[in-house]
Amino acid sequence: MADPIKLVLYVAGETPKSLAAIRNLEKICAEHLAGKYKVEVIDLKKQPQLAREHGIVAIPTLVKELPVPIRKIIGDLSDTPKVLVHLAVEEPSS
Repeated sequence: MADPIKLVLYVAGETPKSLAAIRNLEKICAEHLAGKYKVEVIDLKKQPQLAREHGIVAIPTLVKELPVPIRKIIGDLSDTPKVLVHLAVEEPSS
């Protein structure tokens, strides 16, 4: 079994864009990555120092940490096909 995809979502409190990104990520993971992912959500309002440490320049930002290469996606993740391409996730064959 392959290692899970490790995703980190950086948000800023409960702004509409942050909440949309969380909802969209939950939907993408449930529909396309079931059982193959680990997600961590980091609220930069509570831990602002992590933005500089992790090179986050905009929020919300999704970072795919594993498997490498690391990829960053900025926005509310509403464009599911684009997110899947950036995550390099293969669609299940139908």
